[in-house]
Amino acid sequence: MDPFTSEIIKNSFTTLADEMFFAMQRTSKSPIIYEVLDFGVGVTDARGNLLAMGYGVPFLLASLESLVHGVINKNGLEKIHPGDVFISNDTNEGAGTHLNDMGLVAPVYHKGELIAFVAVNAHWTDVGGKNPGSMTPDATEIFQEGFQMPMVRLFEQGEARQDLFDIIEANCRFPDMSMGDLWASIAALRVGERRMEDLLERYGKSDVLQSMEELFTYCETMMRRELANLPKGVFEAEDVIDQDGLGNGPFPVQVKVTITDDEFLIDFTGSSLQTPGPINVSPLALNSAARCAFHAITNPQVPANAGAFRPLRVICPEGTVFSAKRPAPISTYYEGMAHAVELVWKALAPHVEHRVTAGHMISTCVTIISGLHPVNHDFFVYVETLPGGWGAGHDKDGVDGTGCVANGETYNIPVEVKETKFGFRVRRYEFNGEVGGAGQYRGGKGMVLEYEITAEFATLTGIFGRHVTPPWGLNGGGNGTCNKVEITRKDGTEEIHGRIAGVALQKGDLVRLITGTAGGYGDPLMRERAQVQADLKDGYITPDQAKTIYGL
Repeated sequence: MDPFTSEIIKNSFTTLADEMFFAMQRTSKSPIIYEVLDFGVGVTDARGNLLAMGYGVPFLLASLESLVHGVINKNGLEKIHPGDVFISNDTNEGAGTHLNDMGLVAPVYHKGELIAFVAVNAHWTDVGGKNPGSMTPDATEIFQEGFQMPMVRLFEQGEARQDLFDIIEANCRFPDMSMGDLWASIAALRVGERRMEDLLERYGKSDVLQSMEELFTYCETMMRRELANLPKGVFEAEDVIDQDGLGNGPFPVQVKVTITDDEFLIDFTGSSLQTPGPINVSPLALNSAARCAFHAITNPQVPANAGAFRPLRVICPEGTVFSAKRPAPISTYYEGMAHAVELVWKALAPHVEHRVTAGHMISTCVTIISGLHPVNHDFFVYVETLPGGWGAGHDKDGVDGTGCVANGETYNIPVEVKETKFGFRVRRYEFNGEVGGAGQYRGGKGMVLEYEITAEFATLTGIFGRHVTPPWGLNGGGNGTCNKVEITRKDGTEEIHGRIAGVALQKGDLVRLITGTAGGYGDPLMRERAQVQADLKDGYITPDQAKTIYGL
């Protein structure tokens, strides 16, 4: 095969995955999918090795691969047939994240031979459980977090199993949304199947399979070259997870990163045991966290596939907060997972300043508000992750108002959609003006978002980590500010929270969501005078802060 044809085929794998992504976005029913884009799609080879991933959430990197491995391990290749579609949100059998992430897998055959798998993992607004939205920070076991699908066939040789569709529909608070998202996932799989079949028909099985192997080898080679340029040695970091959602904590966590000529080893030994509350991470999800950190520190321009991660190895004893055992609650796993990623970059930040920054807001700051719409009186559930600040680097300010590492390429729901679909009124949406993140380069600003409740009665769940321990500064930069939820009751009383579940709200209450400003880099007195004056003009700092912090 000539190199030009090989390149065309290899790039077609990514194009295939991207087309699956847009099919999912266009056909889904939930704002968390079509607006926020909280899902991932991809294609693997016949052994389940990730070949290409479309746009989406980087934390789903390994879960797409583990979904396919779960199908293979449970059924064996000989019991998988054309037209089959498997579904699972089981964190131990392949899905790896939490029950809201519903994974679907379909095999791709060519002339009777299994060639590849296509996979989708999408966040559903609700999968049952004790609270609307299913991500409840006060859960004590996984059974309180929703229904579980243990890697079963949804379609069997092309025939839909209506009994399973009925069971799924009966266990969701919003069956119209959930079933719409389910069919959107199926549509994305069908797009992936067709595009892979088109490749096979156009170029033939031999060239397609050869291109798969060449892509794996290329990505491995590129990553090993990047590994050679990293400092060698053992690098360590410690941090704390403030609490688990039930008020327990803080929980110390730690990492040891060993970089050699051949391997990038991440060892989380010594981190706290799994917690009573649902910040726990499954071993499969931890693998995704490690891949995310490794990919960013080496070269994020290299395609993220199984070949790229061959130099990576992860160690974590069973039963820690990063490797929880069933039936531990895991619905807010992304909070613990973000800590795992940031631990790795904290360990390496002083040594690879050109690749990583100071600490960031770290929490997804998931907000769930449910109630009766004040106009049509339909029951609604609003679910959204919020943006905050990213840390400053050795030559630049941090990014303002961007989702944390757990969010990936996600967006926020537009104000107009919120006010129309959920009924509450948006009163403020602005940068966080609290003092924090000072430095030669300042940390990115967090946000302040304020809702006025217009429903007669509603409930609020907030999952705001880094509520006590602020983002860390680097090389003399100041720490950032914490994330928090403030509630001002209509009688004027005020409350401040971090992780909360099902707090009652009434018409006229104000919910103020505040995300953290990130850590700064370098001595604040070294900041260029022109930059300080620009910050003052833009309203990022006050005249008093310009004088006392930056010496202007």
